[in-house]
Parts: sequence; C-alpha cells; structure tokens
Amino acid sequence: MIEKLINNPSLIVAGHRGWKSAYPENTLLAFQKALELGVDMLEFDLRFSKDRVVMVIHDATVDRTTDGSGPVSDYTVAELKRLDAGGWFGKVFEGLKIPTFEELCELLAAYPEVLLNVEVKPSPDAKEVADAAISILKANGYLERCVFTCFDAEVLAYIHDTYQLKTQGFPGELMSNYVPGHDGTTSKMWAVGLNMKLLTPQLVKEYEELGILPWCYCPDNEQQVYYALGCGSTMMTVNNPLPAMQIRKLNHLV
Repeated sequence: MIEKLINNPSLIVAGHRGWKSAYPENTLLAFQKALELGVDMLEFDLRFSKDRVVMVIHDATVDRTTDGSGPVSDYTVAELKRLDAGGWFGKVFEGLKIPTFEELCELLAAYPEVLLNVEVKPSPDAKEVADAAISILKANGYLERCVFTCFDAEVLAYIHDTYQLKTQGFPGELMSNYVPGHDGTTSKMWAVGLNMKLLTPQLVKEYEELGILPWCYCPDNEQQVYYALGCGSTMMTVNNPLPAMQIRKLNHLV
C-alpha cells in the first residue's frame, strides 16, 4: 500500500500530529478530524510510559501539552490518563486525554486506506518502543501502511535492519548518530524529511538521484505548498491540511 507514495505522482498530504493547527496535537480528536477531512496519511509520535505502554505524545515531558509536569517516563499509563491534554490549546478542548497507541490503532480500523508515518522519539529505550509499536501494528495488520521515522539514525537503522521496513530519515545535520557515506545512514532511508528552510529543487534532485523519496514539512499556506511542488516534492506533512488539499483539488492532483 505504501508504494503509492512513489508510484502515484499526485500530491500526498499527511496530517502532522493529526490536524495540529486546529486541534490539540496527538489527541484522538486531532486524528479523527484529519481523517474526516480526507488526509492520505497521519503522522504521530510514540514513546513509553513508566510501565512501558506505548503512548502517543511528542515531547519527552508532559509540560507543554498537558496540565501536568515532568517526564512522560515518570508517569504510568493510568497517571497519564488523568492529565488534561486539551485545555492548553483551548477551553473547549478540556478533558481530552493522551491516547495510547492501541487506542489510535482502534480509530484507524475504520480508515483502511490511510497511510501511517510512525515517529519513534529518541530516548534510551527507543528501540524497545519501536519493537512494541511494530508488534502492535503487525497484530492489527497495519504494517504495510507504515513508514517509520526517527531523528536518531541508530534507531532508524535498527528498524531498517531488523524488520526490513521502510524508513524516513533526515539530512545528516538534523540527526543524531548519523553515519556519513554511501553505506551509512542514507542507505537505510527510503525517504527523507526536508523542512521548508532546507527545501530546494537542487536538494530534491540530489535525494531523487540516490533513490530516496523527498518528503517535505511543513508547508502550511498556499505559497509554501506551491513552492514545495515547484521543488518537486509531492509528499507533504502539514500542520494545516487545508491549503494543500485545496490546491490538490484545484489542480486535479489526485
């Protein structure tokens, strides 16, 4: 299923942490709204709770996106579930919770065509998080829908070498443990994430010549979307899916 990213020249839109610009990131509501809008892919972030349950949360601490404080890894899943993960974004969202990965997988069952960009956050136990996440995805029959991401090149290589799964890395200056050279980190990468500050037609071409899919983030307005398309990047992870999806419809990029 994931092959449509390279076999189809259309514009592919991935919701970054769900519909991040309009709803509290990495909540089931943000994912549901992005799915209802019709995104092609969801991007989300995984890390362990204290009792080694895979949770969907970006930061290493709960401070920014909940009413709690301290490292995620200091909280059991039951303790994390007592935190408010929506009120920080707006009063109307008070009461939303940090989802477990299992809960997100349950939501995804109704959307069998939606692709998944699974980001394992760097941490001392990131490889174990990857193992647990891949086990959950396999049990749900979702693995063929996935591309795995990590800013730690060692973890990315582990996923590639151990499971032979598709991975999305980043330019070397953005990754830890990056190994340069022909047989280094780039040899483990199926796709590369290029932020808008780095994105140029030349860089897109360089990665295409290496056989690596150039994937940009985050073009969130009309000008940025057209710039990304002009650079040759038709795979976009976005905080706000509306501009990319409207441009896709107007230009029949489907």
